[in-house]
Amino acid sequence: MIEFEQISRSYGDRVAVNDLNLTIAPGELFAFLGPNGAGKTTTIKMAVGLLQPNRGRVRICGFDIAKHPRIAKRRISYVPDEPHLYDKLTGREFLQFISDMYGMDSTTGPKEQAVQIERFELSNFADELTETYSHGMKQRLVFAAALLHRPEVLIVDEPMVGLDPKSIRLVKDLLREKADSGTTVFMSTHTLAVAEEIGDRIGIIDHGKIKFVGTIEDLKKSLAQQQSTLERMFLELTESGEDPASADLPERANHTHPEKH
Repeated sequence: MIEFEQISRSYGDRVAVNDLNLTIAPGELFAFLGPNGAGKTTTIKMAVGLLQPNRGRVRICGFDIAKHPRIAKRRISYVPDEPHLYDKLTGREFLQFISDMYGMDSTTGPKEQAVQIERFELSNFADELTETYSHGMKQRLVFAAALLHRPEVLIVDEPMVGLDPKSIRLVKDLLREKADSGTTVFMSTHTLAVAEEIGDRIGIIDHGKIKFVGTIEDLKKSLAQQQSTLERMFLELTESGEDPASADLPERANHTHPEKH
């Protein structure tokens, strides 16, 4: 579970995230949408402990990430929009490094590495230096590393960037599979079709403020656009300049996960 409680973050005079309240439940795949500069990446960096909020707090599985960073971070895996690897390590060595970092033992570590190498079809280049990898290969390796310790929370920033169609299908199926098995998945994306296809709920942020949280059907009802596309509704919300507090959106007052039946 991820809980953002009255989170705000500024860079000088510019407010990047303004009073964000949001809860993502175990087993939910939450798609976080917004224009460039809307506050998505700042929100993600606060969720994984790379940035501290100026106000408010973030809890991961009940642990305040500022007060209990090591406990909270052991429950997270983070896949950034740009994969960062060690060029002089092979793919297999990189996976071993991540296994060691999470304290996986000599039996579990290699077993999980083998599972992820097969899952992401890394066998043919696992023993090559990562400096020779294409962007797509690097992204697949980062995903493999992120899943080694079976995190309770998976946070991904623009996961489809640079992937070919086959890899995109693999990642979409993987994210849906992880959520269905109980993992909390928080996905930032510009690819609205992906959000519509696999997300349980979406959140739309603009100029640092949440403008909508709910399902696609909730959004259609709130905008009285039953036949509209997500793209059209997204553009209407983010280009209208509307004050988010003034619109009649049913879940805006309580950005928690609806009870599952």
